[in-house]
Amino acid sequence: MKHVRGRMDESILVCVYYGQNGERLIRRGHKLATLLDCPLYVLTVDPERLDAFDAEKSSYIEQWGQLAEELEIEEFIIKDNERRPIQKVISEVARNCNISQIIVGQSAQSRWEEITKGSFLNVLLKEVPFVDFHIVSVKRPSEDELIDIYEKGVRTYLVEDSEEFKVAFTCPKIISIEGIFFKEIGTDFDNGIFKFAYDQKMHEVHITEGIVTDPERIPLACRPVNG
Repeated sequence: MKHVRGRMDESILVCVYYGQNGERLIRRGHKLATLLDCPLYVLTVDPERLDAFDAEKSSYIEQWGQLAEELEIEEFIIKDNERRPIQKVISEVARNCNISQIIVGQSAQSRWEEITKGSFLNVLLKEVPFVDFHIVSVKRPSEDELIDIYEKGVRTYLVEDSEEFKVAFTCPKIISIEGIFFKEIGTDFDNGIFKFAYDQKMHEVHITEGIVTDPERIPLACRPVNG
């Protein structure tokens, strides 16, 4: 349970997008929130649905979620399937959370870099005129850090069979868990990871030859109940 902050007149929002700099921005926000003894929120926005994220995006979401718990921030806000302009989403979150300061990163590969450009910044300032902005300079990750070991994700299903969970590539008639399977590159077997959304969180299990090897990571509440 998160402790009550001392100052409620200040509240900080960190906006993160995919890349190696998200953790740095969150920790920067946490340091400032600790100094001010005020609430800290983290926001990420994506036009895709959470359960359609690829392996790289899902990995970042999981890392940021774990970091948010570790640092006891007030809330990690994921705005998925979002069709509105970014500034509209930021404004809504800022108002709902009574934000007084916003931290964003300036990165050559990040979508948030647009915020550092005059035209967009002016629009954002008009949308959120009641906050102070911190534009943090961050480093572009090297190409070696961007290597992906999985193929493009495909929609699949987990079905329970004789106390095991197996991957099905066509929609089964029985109740199942829908998600995305990312097959490891360079293997002829169905080895990889399966990611699915449940209770506003991303979950991940490992697949070896089509079978889940760590079923304990599947929340009991979302397991199929057949018959």
